[in-house]
Amino acid sequence: MPLREEMISQGNFLFKYRSFLPILILLAGLYVYVRHKLFSPNDDEFTWELICLSVCLVGLFIRIYCIGYSHDNTSGRNTEEGQIAEAINQSGLYATCRHPLYLGNFLMWLGIALLTLNGWFVIAFIFLFWVYYERIMFAEEEYLRNKFGKVYTDWAEKTPAFIPDLTKWTPPRLSFSWKKVIRQEKAGILNLFLVFWLFKAIAAYSINGTILIENTFWQFGLLAAIAWYILIKGLQMTTVLFEKDR
Repeated sequence: MPLREEMISQGNFLFKYRSFLPILILLAGLYVYVRHKLFSPNDDEFTWELICLSVCLVGLFIRIYCIGYSHDNTSGRNTEEGQIAEAINQSGLYATCRHPLYLGNFLMWLGIALLTLNGWFVIAFIFLFWVYYERIMFAEEEYLRNKFGKVYTDWAEKTPAFIPDLTKWTPPRLSFSWKKVIRQEKAGILNLFLVFWLFKAIAAYSINGTILIENTFWQFGLLAAIAWYILIKGLQMTTVLFEKDR
């Protein structure tokens, strides 16, 4: 198979199953983190943990911003259906780079990789992310090139692929849609606090035989995130039922 077709085939395959990469990163990162805590059980790393959480939150904000200002049937989490795009997002963050959603993903997972305090693991994560998502981005761009032709290539020629050029930023052309954000990102905060809590709890159990975490910030943060998710999910379900009854 020619290299171009092979890259497209690999990219479409990885796009379909891209939800599994975070699980592998999570398990590997958890192992590295627990080993670190076993050798340094008394280190107070709360400030560093907040920095890592902040990196994750910047990534989540990028995703929320992109999705909120995106065209319908773009910037989605579709997997089984394959590539879907009814328009090309070209304004807002999409004017600064062609794949801002994947930039958001990178920062969210970089924050978790940094949590391990292992430089080699962070380097390995960056390399894995690059190899994995490079193929996905290649397949996506081939799909967009074939569907939109010159409209896509004109935009791609002036827009960086992944590292943003903020001088190219233009105001979003569409209004912000919280409905899209809630539909696709309502579990974002919950997932972040759950991951951080799991890391802390499993490390505590490995050291002390209990999942109780000395710093209660992560426990209260997780409870608040759960309450937020339940509230948003309830409002979403109520809205759906209301629309059906009308």
